[in-house]
Order: sequence, then C-alpha cells, then structure tokens
Amino acid sequence: MGSSDRLFNRKRDVHEILGGGLVADLMLWRHKNLNQAILMVALAAWVVFEKSGYTLVSFVSGVLLLLFSTLFLWAKAAAIVNRPAPPLPDFYLSEETVSKAASFIRKHINALLSISQDIALGKDTQMFMRVATYLLLISVIGCFMGFLTLAYTSLVIVLTVPALYESIFFSCVV
Repeated sequence: MGSSDRLFNRKRDVHEILGGGLVADLMLWRHKNLNQAILMVALAAWVVFEKSGYTLVSFVSGVLLLLFSTLFLWAKAAAIVNRPAPPLPDFYLSEETVSKAASFIRKHINALLSISQDIALGKDTQMFMRVATYLLLISVIGCFMGFLTLAYTSLVIVLTVPALYESIFFSCVV
C-alpha cells in the first residue's frame, strides 16, 4: 500500500498510529472472537450491576473477602492435617520498581501542576478554556449516567470508532 492510499497522505496506517500491538489489534477488531467476548462480558457485567443496584466497590470487596476467607481456611485446615499451605506467589515490590513508578508519577504530576499553575495565574487562556470545556462536559455527562455506564459506553466507543474509521476509510480508497 503506497502513501497515496492513506488518508491525508500520512506516512503510517491506523494500526501503527494506535501503537501496533495487541491493543491496536483489539481496537481494530483483528481478533473478532476476543473483541466479542470483551463486549459480551462488559455488557453482562453492566446489566447485572445496573439491574441489581450492586456497586462495583462492594462487589470487589465481596470477592476479596471470599478469596481471603478461602485462603485463610485452607491454610488453617492444611496446618491441622499436616498438608502444605496454599501456594501463593511472593508479594514483593523491588526498590527499583517502586523508584521507577514514583519517578513516572512524579514527572506527570509535576507537568500537571505546572499546567495548573499557568492556568490559575492566567498565563494560558486557551488551555483554561479547554479545561473548563472538558470539565463542564464531564459534569453534564455525569448528571446523566453513573460511572459504570460511562465506563461501558467508553469501552464500546473505543472498540468501535477506530474500526469504523478504518473500514470506512479503506472502503473509500479501494
């Protein structure tokens, strides 16, 4: 495919722009069965949570309580009958991992604080208008839907818009 086959004569195709890995494959529906499974599981979870009134936090808390209770009882029963304890991986964060994560987070928070300071001091009017518009949009959307609905809707959009864009674009080119 030549560069003239691409929209606006860009050098890279949509798959490359999206990162070229598994995420790009999923966003462009290259693994149809996996995409369908993700959407069906997400839809089922959304329906269950919406209809039951159960919240995601209470569900996660209940699952973790069940997990820890099972492991605790397994360990106690294993000690009583002289069997090995449940196999668990070592929960350990190395100093290097924590330092890298802290450095990454610090860099991004400092950038955010710098931009926030410029906005608060009136140095970047255009950025202020963009931030104000996005916050207003988030507020309006938040009035109409809960977090779980927003997350499900965002997932559907992320999994459909790039694939539609690519299919419409390539059908026009060919």
